[in-house]
Amino acid sequence: AGSWTRSNWEDLGTAHTKAYNSHALHWGRRRVSFRSLRRWLITLSVFASVMVYLRWYPEAEMPGEGFATSSWPRPRALLGWRHSETSDGRWLSDNDGLEPSFTTDPNGLRFPPEVYPALMNPYQRANATFVLCQRARPQRNDVEYADSRRPEKPFSPDFTLAIKSMTRSQVFFGLIPSRQRTYPSHIDRRRATRAQKAMGSSKKTSHSDDQSHRHISHFHSGHFFRHPLLLNFNYYWRVEPGIQYDCDMDYDPFLFMEENKKVYSFAVSLKEHQSAIPTLWETVQKFARANPDLLPANSSIDFILKDPSQGIESDYNLCHFWSNFELADMRFWRSSAYAKFFAYLDRAGGIYHEGWDEGAIHSIAAVLFLRREQIHQWDDIGYFHSPFSHCPFDYERFHSNGKCFCDPYENFDEDPNSCAPLWSELDRKRNEGLETQAA
Repeated sequence: AGSWTRSNWEDLGTAHTKAYNSHALHWGRRRVSFRSLRRWLITLSVFASVMVYLRWYPEAEMPGEGFATSSWPRPRALLGWRHSETSDGRWLSDNDGLEPSFTTDPNGLRFPPEVYPALMNPYQRANATFVLCQRARPQRNDVEYADSRRPEKPFSPDFTLAIKSMTRSQVFFGLIPSRQRTYPSHIDRRRATRAQKAMGSSKKTSHSDDQSHRHISHFHSGHFFRHPLLLNFNYYWRVEPGIQYDCDMDYDPFLFMEENKKVYSFAVSLKEHQSAIPTLWETVQKFARANPDLLPANSSIDFILKDPSQGIESDYNLCHFWSNFELADMRFWRSSAYAKFFAYLDRAGGIYHEGWDEGAIHSIAAVLFLRREQIHQWDDIGYFHSPFSHCPFDYERFHSNGKCFCDPYENFDEDPNSCAPLWSELDRKRNEGLETQAA
C-alpha cells in the first residue's frame, strides 16, 4: 500500500488520493526511521563489544601474514595509541626498535618483514626522511619517517599546524637559502634569460622558460642534500604534489635500501628532450676523460649509451631516471666524486643557459659512479605523476589480492619513450652473469 513508492505520480491529483498517499508516505517514513534506528543500535552494540574485547581480552600475540614472519600488536596496544599524542599534535607509536628479520627472494634481494600501519611497526628504522619542496598535501606515510618541507617562502602557522596534525611523524619546516634562489655569480643572466625565452617559445620542454624552476633544478642537483634540515639524515624519498601511489607498501623501502646496500632507486625511466640538453653529454664526456679514476668497471653506463661498445665515446641515448620519484642515499650526493662532477657541470652553466635538470644530472652521475648492483628499480611500487605511471604487471602477485589498484595496460613502461625495457634487459644480463659465475 502507498503509491509513494511508485514512479507514476499521476494518481496523486485528487484530494482523496493526496490524503491517502500522504498517510502512506507518513507510515513509510516511520518504517524507514525504525529501520535506521535498528541499524544504529546494532552498530553501537558491535562497537561496544569490540571495545570490551580490546580492554579485557588476554594479551596474546597473533600470527602475522605474508612472506615474512611478523607478529601483530597486542590488543591493549590499540588503546595506548591515543596516549602517545605529542604536544604538537602528532600521534606516535612506541617503537621497540626490534631487529627486523629479513627474507631473501630468488634474486638474492633481502626484504624487511611486512609492515602494517606505522602505529603497529615495532622494528627499528633507517635514518631517513621524506622531502618536499612545494606546498603539497601530506603523503601517505605507512612506515613513519620524518617529513622535511623546504619552500621559498615561510609557511604560515596555520599551515604547519595542519600538516603536523595529519601525520604521526615529525615534520621539519625550512627555507631554501636565498643564495640558492638566485643566479650563481658565474652565470650570464642576460644569456640565461634569452635561452629560457627561446626554449619557452619552442614549447618542446616543460618549465623551460620558468626562472624559478631553473633555481629549483640547481638546488636539487647540487645543494638540497646539504640543507641544515637534511644533514643528519642518510636516505631520502622525494615526493611531489599530485602524485599517487597505487599499491600497498607492506615493507619498509628504506630498510630494504640499507640492507641491500642500494644507493639510488627509481620507478620510471624515460628519454629526455634533446633540445633541453644540447651540450650536456659532451660536457660529461670531457669530465669523464679528465677523471677516468672515478668510473668503476662494473657501472651501468651501458644504460645511457647508444653504442655501449664505444664506452664514454658513444653518443647519449637520452635515457634518464625520472627524479619526481627518487629514493636514494644522500651520502652519495655528498661524496667527493659527485661534488667534483656537479661543480664541473655547474661551471658549464647548462642548468641556466640550456635546460639541464636534476633528473638527467642525477641519472648520469648514478650510472657513471655507482656499481650496477647499487641501483634499484621499484617494480613493485605503483606510481602515478601526470602524465606518466608505473604499474606492476604480475596479476597474481599484485592485482588478484587487491594490493594494487592501477591498470597495468596503462603502464608507461610499454611506451616507446620509456627506457624501462632497456634497463630490464641489462638487469637480466647481469643476473645471468652472476649465475654463470656461481656455476
